[in-house]
Amino acid sequence: MLEGNYQVMLKSGTNILYWRTTGILMGSKAVKPVLVKNITIEGVAYTSECFPCKPGTFSNKPGSFSCQICPRNTYSEKGAKECIRCKEDSQFSEEGSSECMERPPCTTKDYFQIHTPCDEEGKTQIMYKWIEPKICREDLTDAIRLPPSGEKKDCPPCNPGFYNNGSSSCHPCPPGTFSDGTKECRPCPAGTEPALGFEYKWWNVLPGNMKTSCFNVGNSKCEGMNGWEVAGDHIQSGAGGSDNDYLILNLHIPGFKPPTSMTGATGSELGRITFVFETLCSADCVLYFMVDINRKSTNVVESWGGTKEKQAYTHVIFKNATFTFTWAFQRTNQGQDNRRFINDMVKIYSITATNAVDGVASSCRACALGSEQSGSSCVPCPPGHYIEKETNQCKECPPDTYLSIHQVYGKEACIPCGPGSKSTQDHSVCYSDCFFYHEKENQSLHYDFSNLSSVGSFMNGPSFTSKGTKYFHFFNISLCGHEGKKMALCTNNITDFTIKEIVAGSDDYTNLVGAFVCQSTIIPSESKGFRAALSSQSIILADTFLGVTVETTLQNINIKEDMFPVPPSQIPDVHFFYKSSTTTTSCINGRSTAVKMRCNPTKPGAGVISVPSKCPAGTCDGCAFYFLWESAEACPLCTEHDFHEIEGACKRGFQETLYVWNEPKWCIKGISLPEKKLSTCETVDFWLKVGAGVGAFTAVLLVALTCYFWKKNQKLEYKYSKLVMTTNSKECELPAADSCAIMEGEDNEEEVVYSNKQSLLGKLKSLATKEKEDHFESVQLKSSRSPNI
Repeated sequence: MLEGNYQVMLKSGTNILYWRTTGILMGSKAVKPVLVKNITIEGVAYTSECFPCKPGTFSNKPGSFSCQICPRNTYSEKGAKECIRCKEDSQFSEEGSSECMERPPCTTKDYFQIHTPCDEEGKTQIMYKWIEPKICREDLTDAIRLPPSGEKKDCPPCNPGFYNNGSSSCHPCPPGTFSDGTKECRPCPAGTEPALGFEYKWWNVLPGNMKTSCFNVGNSKCEGMNGWEVAGDHIQSGAGGSDNDYLILNLHIPGFKPPTSMTGATGSELGRITFVFETLCSADCVLYFMVDINRKSTNVVESWGGTKEKQAYTHVIFKNATFTFTWAFQRTNQGQDNRRFINDMVKIYSITATNAVDGVASSCRACALGSEQSGSSCVPCPPGHYIEKETNQCKECPPDTYLSIHQVYGKEACIPCGPGSKSTQDHSVCYSDCFFYHEKENQSLHYDFSNLSSVGSFMNGPSFTSKGTKYFHFFNISLCGHEGKKMALCTNNITDFTIKEIVAGSDDYTNLVGAFVCQSTIIPSESKGFRAALSSQSIILADTFLGVTVETTLQNINIKEDMFPVPPSQIPDVHFFYKSSTTTTSCINGRSTAVKMRCNPTKPGAGVISVPSKCPAGTCDGCAFYFLWESAEACPLCTEHDFHEIEGACKRGFQETLYVWNEPKWCIKGISLPEKKLSTCETVDFWLKVGAGVGAFTAVLLVALTCYFWKKNQKLEYKYSKLVMTTNSKECELPAADSCAIMEGEDNEEEVVYSNKQSLLGKLKSLATKEKEDHFESVQLKSSRSPNI
């Protein structure tokens, strides 16, 4: 949207000139290419013939270098020497027309209203004006008349930080004072300081640091027109000269700085700009929000197409520089001969910029007082210190907390870091030091991601636009370490130099973005005939570290189980979670990023980064991004549970013990394998001899016992047999008294023997005699001195 002329010197002979344009994607839309209004070639030595002027142009001199365009309300035919005027009351024409058209009846689309500055009575007048140039007629049937102007209304109050001193205009409050816009400026109380910035919510006149314009590269109809008009409680897009004009609104801020109490803090956020708007459109209107830093280049930050309900948008400022914020509204990108979309408009209700240099104050905030101060003088707190409510003294935040950029009053300003993270020494941000600990099934898992702390890169694609242009998405990931510094860099318009050369050559390269995770769109050189690849649309996906955990959910960021392949081992994946503080139309809560770290011993070094197969661009909704990072460096550190011992054979009184890793090995670094161990032992020959001796002795003992008990059993059997035989021969006769007497040489054994169940010796005897069928019942043998048997 910049108009200018460019000249190139031509060499003698044949010259071929090329014009190349690149449409940079903005979501589903594309910024329109450059429009070439006129090409003039001077110094041509000859021409083969003269050509008649085309319709809408004329030439009143023979041998003219070019034809002139017919002015408005005139027309011409081919080869005309002059332009013919249209009928003034009933016809009209645009510049360069070949015919005149009938003037239509006037409608509500042909006029607009404005508000005059406040007068001494505090009143503003509503004025109605025809859109210029006026092409409609008021004398036709159904035509409307211009509404009467001059209706007076009460002026809106001054914007916060301004006051009315009895005049018709508002003035900024002096330094050290504040006002809500309805009262006089008052000094801040003791122990407080003004909260500087700009808050525009009443629009009677355009603020002094804002300006408006109208721009159209194809014509000059809107030159000198106001692109936007104030309307009391909002500012809205103006009429313009045609429906495809760009209606421009600019806000200039010389810089941003944190409050006095936070001077010296290294927090990345210095301020933010927030605006509330809505669009009312019946065609393909677009509202662009652009940012220029140090007046070097203007970049589109966000855009909205079609009708949008009333909503707020916030852009975060990360550096102290001169900023120009631009809002550009276009009703349609199609050329129009008549005004069909004049009622399409955008309304901005409020614009707020915090921590702005040379700003005004609508309120005061607490500040820190020096230990020896009894007055109201504010002193800056050291980095990472909050203001204690009871004493208004600076006090350092607790460990592993970071200081909020929006609130420094009270201990609640110190926000705890997420799981697995720690804070920097100045408590400005939280980060991961690349070390992580997890307890699993009574086993401690320690991870060390230090070798992955350097920026990991991943490029996916190719993808193609609707016009067939090939492009890739390029991601940079700064996983951990570096004291919380955002090492992932993405840049726009890379041609023949590298990122390192950019950083070394300039500390203020506006197209360079730093983050934990960022993305660029790469158009390869062969795609459009560039000498080198073109990098564009660099966006920040993550500028805030949330935490690291084995869980798949953290702060509403959820990694679904079916998003990535199932891990090949039982080693848990470790997840790093990040978010972006910048919100967009489609991502009202900002973007988020989750990086799944997976142990894979087959991928050494930096490993491999991939995205879900269901979301080849790394995201399915444009807001949540997911990455899988597989590497051996993502495995836990080795412990004593990851190896086992193997004992060797005992040789010559010595035995070796070896230690080997468990297979498959799912660990890295950590402890080393113990050295092999050599210990004394007894050989097998010695124990074999001892065993043989014990066995022989046991066998001899068993044979001796068997013989002894067998002989004893034979004696008892003989006595019993003799007794039975005597009883059978003499029935009912008592045997002689000495028949059962103990004979000489026999043992006196008056024992009771039960033979219902064979004893061990009985079994041995039965096996020896093979008499297994006859079993006898033993009886008690009494002494021969008994009177009865």
